[in-house]
Amino acid sequence: MRKITLFVAALLLAVVTSAQENWPKQIELTKEEAQLVQSNNDFAFRLFREARTDESQLLSPLSITYALGMLNNGAAGKTQDEINKVLGFGEAGVDAINRFCRKMLTETPTLDAETTAEIANTIFVNNHWNYELKEPFVKQVQQYYDATPEARDFYDDATRAAINQWGSDHTHGMIKEVLSEQEFELGKDYVSYLLNALYFKGRWAHPFEKADTREEPFNGGSSVPMMSQHGEFEYTENDLYQAVKLPYSNGSYLMTVYLPLKGNTIGNVLEQMDGRNWQFIGGGCEVALKLPRIETNTNVDLKPVMSALGMPTAFNSDDAEFPDFCNCPTYIGLMKQVAKIKLDEEGTEAAAITIIGMEATGMPRTAEFYATRPFLYIISEQSTGTIFFIGQYTGDGTTGVAEMESKRNAGNENYYNLNGQRLQGPPAKGLYIKDGRKVMRRQTPFRR
Repeated sequence: MRKITLFVAALLLAVVTSAQENWPKQIELTKEEAQLVQSNNDFAFRLFREARTDESQLLSPLSITYALGMLNNGAAGKTQDEINKVLGFGEAGVDAINRFCRKMLTETPTLDAETTAEIANTIFVNNHWNYELKEPFVKQVQQYYDATPEARDFYDDATRAAINQWGSDHTHGMIKEVLSEQEFELGKDYVSYLLNALYFKGRWAHPFEKADTREEPFNGGSSVPMMSQHGEFEYTENDLYQAVKLPYSNGSYLMTVYLPLKGNTIGNVLEQMDGRNWQFIGGGCEVALKLPRIETNTNVDLKPVMSALGMPTAFNSDDAEFPDFCNCPTYIGLMKQVAKIKLDEEGTEAAAITIIGMEATGMPRTAEFYATRPFLYIISEQSTGTIFFIGQYTGDGTTGVAEMESKRNAGNENYYNLNGQRLQGPPAKGLYIKDGRKVMRRQTPFRR
């Protein structure tokens, strides 16, 4: 009898152990971290409400958090405060963003052996103008984001190829073009590009049968391939929408679908959602489910979106503060996200890349007006603009003096270093500002 009891106990233990192995794994969060996740999810809903259009669309708020999280290690003052607030980290600040990103980077790939969830980061730095990232910034992005900066010549088309190849590699070929030819041409003088890539691929825990897919009208318009199945899912409904959770593999990842009731819209649903109330706990319910196959591509300019959400300073060449980023004043010249999703009977594949292009801030120009050569003058009435007199002054025939003065001032130009400090003349080597324009001086002739 005792042997039978032990056998049954061992059998039950094996069953429970086997079941536990298939349960979704958990990422353990502190109370502070849980609050930060909720705040960052608030950002997700504010982002989508601001960026959405009438067309099919996909955005990754987490990818934006990673890209801005990296950059924020080089920010200061109002610029940094605005980034912290928009992302939902507020007074918790840069260190909290770094720790959150690190935890998600290291733990999400371990949750489900049958589901792929990958996060990658990198930085390309323009060595055409000898730009250099500051050492403390580099240490932070390496420690928390596994991002090792790579020096590249932004005047070389091979750099664009390298950026696009990095994007393709880290999205398993889903996103093949991060920067277009036109965007790369406009950014040849950028200081750097910061990139984040997210990739997800999961099989449904309850796949659809392809044989059950039918062409059906969508929203009273054209027909689309409509998948269908009957099964038990976590489900809820209210006066605004119906919602169902579709798990992937072991349930570590879910797709939650919200279907507005007739008379309501997606906008109505979004208005009622935030980082706290978007999730629901519903009972298991037999659901007759229909879902279209989806293939959506999105390319979104994030500058107006993020500015409207509350961080305009980072895009302002006069006010942006990134003193800990590199060896010259910078601001965000380009920020966009490219995303793609494919959803079918077997599961879902989705990818997003966020790219931030950092542009050098033009140096302030000091005007010097030395009327030591012939000039024109006009005397006029200011309210009407009527010219009373027009004339010129050439030095009353003192040509020799004018020529001597001209020679004396031939080299009297304005030179500044990248920190805005006045120079007596051009440096022996490197990047400097001459009359408000960037100039590169090399010890040997530059060849392309």
